[in-house]
Amino acid sequence: MSDSPLLALRGLTVRRGAARILEDIDWTIRPGEHWVLLGANGSGKTSLLAAVTGYLTPSAGRIDLLGAAYGRTDWRALRKRVGLVSSALRQQMPDSASAREIVAGGPDAAIGAGRPLTRKLAARADAALGQLGAGELRLRPWAVLSQGERQRVLIARALLAEPEVLFLDEPCAGLDPVARERFLDSMQALAAGSAAPGLVLVTHHLEEIFPALTHALCLHRGQVAAAGPLMEVVHARTLSRVFEAPVRLRRRQGRWQMSLVRASH
Repeated sequence: MSDSPLLALRGLTVRRGAARILEDIDWTIRPGEHWVLLGANGSGKTSLLAAVTGYLTPSAGRIDLLGAAYGRTDWRALRKRVGLVSSALRQQMPDSASAREIVAGGPDAAIGAGRPLTRKLAARADAALGQLGAGELRLRPWAVLSQGERQRVLIARALLAEPEVLFLDEPCAGLDPVARERFLDSMQALAAGSAAPGLVLVTHHLEEIFPALTHALCLHRGQVAAAGPLMEVVHARTLSRVFEAPVRLRRRQGRWQMSLVRASH
């Protein structure tokens, strides 16, 4: 495995008119690291992800993704080496496409099936679904899948392209508690594998931090509040600043819980 960073940001800044969306972001992801990106709504999490994946043009700074520099590389080709699961992607999938067809579009970053669905490609798609405990979904159309099932299909789609890094943008949004736990279990199993891509989980819910995550980046109003090894970053002082309210943390069986400190009367 190369020691070169999967991602290196230096001074990344995004402004739109007078609005400051991201300001002077430094962030490095190295092979073997799995990150959680934490922040309140409006802190810049999704914008940071959009800038890194080439969907939002930075105003200043440098982005190096998988050894390629933004502005000097065809980012459309680079995206085939990057997995992305987001609500925007979920909304683009055709209702009539089967789970197998959607997964098969992964290597081409295509909506629905990209290249012809050969027997070999269908078998690979089915195996990717099986890896996430979703093999029984392979022939079901997108329209009838639940939110949790759709998330697993999109993860399988991303994994079929054998990405070197996988970005998960609030993947548990809309999932019921059982579906969320099943999804997090599948991500824990994925991260524990020897060939796992670098994972980046974007969330504002601490209870979604599964044990395999190693590092955390906390954003506050478009700036880095803290970044580094998970156990050094995730503590009440930092998160009280991030969420602009006094909070209390507890950790049980490797999972975090956060609660608001209420004033006594």
